[in-house]
Amino acid sequence: MPDWFTPARLGLTTAGCAYANCPVEVRVLPLQQQPESNRFRAFLCLHFQVTLLNFNSARVLSHSNKDAGSLIFYNNNSWIAFTCRPRTCWFRKGFSPGKMFALHLRAMGQKKLKRFAELLTFPNVLQNPEGMAGNWHQFFKNQHPVTLELACGKGEYALGLGRIHPQRNFIGVDLKGNRLWVGAKKALNEGLTNVGFLRTQIDRIAEHFGTAEISEIWITFPDPQLRTSRAKKRLTHPKFLRLYQNILSPGGVIHLKTDSPSLYRFTKWVIDLHKLEVLEDKDDVYAEEEVDQELQIKTHYESLDIAGSNRVHYLSFRLPATPLEDKDDVLKEMLCEEESDRRR
Repeated sequence: MPDWFTPARLGLTTAGCAYANCPVEVRVLPLQQQPESNRFRAFLCLHFQVTLLNFNSARVLSHSNKDAGSLIFYNNNSWIAFTCRPRTCWFRKGFSPGKMFALHLRAMGQKKLKRFAELLTFPNVLQNPEGMAGNWHQFFKNQHPVTLELACGKGEYALGLGRIHPQRNFIGVDLKGNRLWVGAKKALNEGLTNVGFLRTQIDRIAEHFGTAEISEIWITFPDPQLRTSRAKKRLTHPKFLRLYQNILSPGGVIHLKTDSPSLYRFTKWVIDLHKLEVLEDKDDVYAEEEVDQELQIKTHYESLDIAGSNRVHYLSFRLPATPLEDKDDVLKEMLCEEESDRRR
């Protein structure tokens, strides 16, 4: 058993065991997908999903996975089960003595593990790097302007733009490593040296880019965060626009392409509220006689038409050099009024 795969590392602390008021003996059954090196530690520990099995009756209490590894926690008088989620563990007791319960921790699939391992070796991918702000010209080995695709998923737009504009650099930004692998692999296979990928949270974007280092930002089919309470998570909310101001060059452009009427309308509210310069506003991109080459690029999520609107909206606008005034409360009131009108 690897030294890191211990109860303490998985959240079974002394305090947790004391909660059940009994000493706990731990047996570890072989993991079929045991990692070969310690670099998988964080991924495995943060992606376990739990299944409880009652082996006495051979009845599945919740869905399991044939590739799951097993941990058994028991003693003669009491049983402990815990549900493990990223950074959180809950302990409980009360199972009948004499019954054998196994805690199945389903590790990530073999395909995903393989992709994460490969991602670490890809020269066109950086994962939460340090010291890159202001130094992306070294990554691309040129001084060409840099464009970001935020929440890029599989990087379809970064790849498409990279093919259209070989004299510009493009970086797809996303937190999902499994998706980034797809785009990064394609870029390598096609020899697109002007396309790179950054794995990080978007709200940390200003940590990874220097002042005026970015010329344009594309936001393509992001999660529209439809609930009013989650409006601040919309990537065109002023909270994010202020972050973009820290890294955009003077005159830098924001592009939004979405199939969500709600996000399209919300972004226009933000533009009007802050009197931003609108460059283009297309309510139905594909209704145009001639569609710009950049707007012809399609992402996986565009093909799904999740919003069911059967149309794609597009906005491009500029942010001012001075920080946006804090009018978030006004925007919140507008959203609350809209919600009230819907309920009437």
